Amino acid sequence: MPPGASALSPAATLAADTLARVRAEVHRIIVGQERLIDRLLIGLLCNSHILVEGVPGLAKSLTVSTLARALDLHAVRIQFTPDLLPADLIGTEIFNARDGTFSIRRGPIFANFVLADEINRAPAKVQSALLEAMQERQVSIGGQTFPLEDPFLVIATQNPIEQEGTYPLPEAQLDRFLLKIRVDYPSRAEERQVLEMSLAPQPPRIGVVASRQAILDARAAVHEVTLDETIRDYITQLVAATRNPASYRLPDLQPLIAFGASPRASIAIALAARAHAFLAGRSYTTPDDIKAVAHEALRHRIILTYEAEARELTTDNLIDRILEGVDVP
Repeated sequence: MPPGASALSPAATLAADTLARVRAEVHRIIVGQERLIDRLLIGLLCNSHILVEGVPGLAKSLTVSTLARALDLHAVRIQFTPDLLPADLIGTEIFNARDGTFSIRRGPIFANFVLADEINRAPAKVQSALLEAMQERQVSIGGQTFPLEDPFLVIATQNPIEQEGTYPLPEAQLDRFLLKIRVDYPSRAEERQVLEMSLAPQPPRIGVVASRQAILDARAAVHEVTLDETIRDYITQLVAATRNPASYRLPDLQPLIAFGASPRASIAIALAARAHAFLAGRSYTTPDDIKAVAHEALRHRIILTYEAEARELTTDNLIDRILEGVDVP
């Protein structure tokens, strides 16, 4: 423990232990996917939203629904398609011909967990309606404003293949997601375990191990985790290096980055790193917490040049170089 840091309070320790039980309960159904589960919990703790990229069949939807059941929260899945309308998402006014009045029918966005499946398959108006609700945490229908649930977490998925006929999210909208997670294939041992579970006559049943109030208490407890001045400087240096890498002894990266990360990246790294430390039961953050979330906080906030794409470099490649080049406190 660094000098001056104190242990978590008993209430905060209880909240961290509760989330550990939630993680263990989810793993009764979900094999592997530790990073995805932890990042969803980080999204809840930070009151922010998550973008998930991965091919179909990797249990993204199942992970979200299982986590919601363990927390006794309401989850919905919306399949985004090119013919989806904003009213299909947020709701609309319904005319009652019998008495000549209008009534409000709320859309599926009124839930705790909203899985926006293949968000890049919906047109811009639908994407904008969702992102406005994410930002404002309320929707307007027929001149009336309705607050959304609390906690409210949007998990938007993107399929990295079959890009024909899709509507890629603009960079300004990508910036509103706290983290972008890449979900990969399971290991051979994990896939064998998945196969065994699917062939079992009775699949495991998930139990409720926490409540909505427990999540709100944990969210408040995260504020006990300290961010030392040196850690704050480290965060700002990492983000500044994405904009002007030559100033951090990385001149070869300058022609590869068209636009660096915005100030939202600094906030995202700080919030996510603090939640990452909290999930580990610590009252303080370390450079390792920063490194653990840096890729997911930065990969959708850096725009590469044509030269980088021609060299088949990814944002993760450049983030690796930046983490190597910026001095660790």
